[in-house]
Amino acid sequence: MTHTVILGTTPPSVDEVIDVARGNSRIEISAEALAAMKVSRAYVDKLAHQETPVYGISTGFGALANRHIPLESRVQLQKSLIRSHAAGSGNEVEREVVRATMFLRLKTLTSARTGVRPEVAQTYAAILNAGITPVVYEFGSLGCSGDLAPLAHCALVAMGEGEARDSNGDLRDVASLLNAAGISPVELKEKEGLALINGTDGMLGMLIMAIADLEGLCNAADLGAAMSVEALMGTDQVFRPELHQPLRPHAGQAVSAANMFAALADSPIVDSHKLNDDRVQDAYSLRCAPQVTGAVRDTINHAKNVAQNELAASIDNPVILPSGEVTSNGNFHGAPVAYVLDFLAIAAADLGSICERRTDRLLDKNRNHGLPPFLADDPGVDSGLMIAQYTQAALVSDCKRLAVPASVDSIPSSAMQEDHVSMGWHAGRKLRSSVSNLTTIIAIEFMAASRGLELRAPLVPGPVTGNLLRELRKTTAGAGPDKFLAPEIQATRVFVQSTFLN
Repeated sequence: MTHTVILGTTPPSVDEVIDVARGNSRIEISAEALAAMKVSRAYVDKLAHQETPVYGISTGFGALANRHIPLESRVQLQKSLIRSHAAGSGNEVEREVVRATMFLRLKTLTSARTGVRPEVAQTYAAILNAGITPVVYEFGSLGCSGDLAPLAHCALVAMGEGEARDSNGDLRDVASLLNAAGISPVELKEKEGLALINGTDGMLGMLIMAIADLEGLCNAADLGAAMSVEALMGTDQVFRPELHQPLRPHAGQAVSAANMFAALADSPIVDSHKLNDDRVQDAYSLRCAPQVTGAVRDTINHAKNVAQNELAASIDNPVILPSGEVTSNGNFHGAPVAYVLDFLAIAAADLGSICERRTDRLLDKNRNHGLPPFLADDPGVDSGLMIAQYTQAALVSDCKRLAVPASVDSIPSSAMQEDHVSMGWHAGRKLRSSVSNLTTIIAIEFMAASRGLELRAPLVPGPVTGNLLRELRKTTAGAGPDKFLAPEIQATRVFVQSTFLN
């Protein structure tokens, strides 16, 4: 269900960003924010008519900042800025990323620190509310001086130019789209073009959505690991609370251990071998599951702190201080966001890796404690989940490649004026791929673990894992002769998304 998000003088919450990006929530701008914007705009108007050059108001940009622009050319300056910076290339960026990007830029506009007129912010809100999505391309941001090209493609649509899709996803002429929604194209004035492109909004939007997805995937990974422990006749005793928080006080580890211990409670399968199991310890991929998933949780919490700080920021250059001073700064540099985007990609790759190791153990007759090879119905005639594990391994390998950090790279630009950049946008793009891969990796572990539980009959799983198995079987088939496996992988992926993600 959609609701209305009010943008005022305080930043929106993480949930509100996601609601706008994915849930099409409507946006309103508070009267207080509009009034504050008028005050800050008055400072810009005053400077715009003075002889003293001020960056972004009466000068060129980047390496051209020393060029003083005459009064009669300053409106054209802003238009030219947007047109020239809308230079993206590659594949189209997903609708939710574009909406998050626009909404976060709008958040900064309404902070009254950019000096734009209220009607500019109202135009952005109207475009989002109408479900109009500018076409943004994957390449064009270096994550410094803002996500320039992606934001410029958005601003171009507000000017009545560029490319956009309607609420049904159809590519339409921008002028007719705006006209049908009752939106007048905005004519940008001094500083406004620069204010629309000088932020970390794209990378921040991708970070916020990745955090939400990864939190859900950690919950899925805990339950998938518990099912694997159960199917492999493992022990639940290593997940007891006294072995975690008191001995190693990492908050995420305690959460994951508690999730797994609760999931295995009252399991007839686990109880069946407690007194006659000659194994001293389970393999690391089972025994250390809370340590790995818990570390991912703690990494997410660190990233969440960065995202909250960035949400509270008003990023522009130059910026309007409450005193009316218009001053240059470097807050558009994306390093804080870029680092945690890369950090999360590392964590996602390792979580996927341990999931795959449990799947491989379930399929190996030498290590799965009595289950058939590859969980096949008639091994030899049937291959079971053999190739599903290949797919899982390929996804894990891809995640490892995606874990190579983007933020350690920098290519100077703008004639060496912008000589160190963050590459945060590309860290965000990589992380989105990693999260998608991890969703399927976890789904394939669910496939193997659920089939392993069924093959333990007449023993039955515990209440929590048993209920999860029953829910999964509403959309996927269980153990049996070989069948077309790709649809089952996709159905299980959808199950993981619908059960654990927003």
